[in-house]
Amino acid sequence: MLMAESFMFPCLWKKYLHIECMGCGFQRSVVLLFQGQFEAAFIMYPAVYTLLLLFSFLGMHLLFKFKYGAKILLVLFIVNISIIVVNYIFKFI
Repeated sequence: MLMAESFMFPCLWKKYLHIECMGCGFQRSVVLLFQGQFEAAFIMYPAVYTLLLLFSFLGMHLLFKFKYGAKILLVLFIVNISIIVVNYIFKFI
């Protein structure tokens, strides 16, 4: 994990404002996924799986132009934003 952490981007919000942003934890959760620690990845950043689903579907939609792809992407986007905002609120409670 130490080698993967050396390539991560720093969170500028956390560095300069000393508060976490809504994306804090995503990079670390992806590293945990690659290490096979699926539960730890979810605990680190709950939206990691739905974001990966969103990005995967976006890539497939760009290649294959699904009939209802735009509507599915909109729903996935709303679900992801909801999870991220709720998680961010729970960090401060």
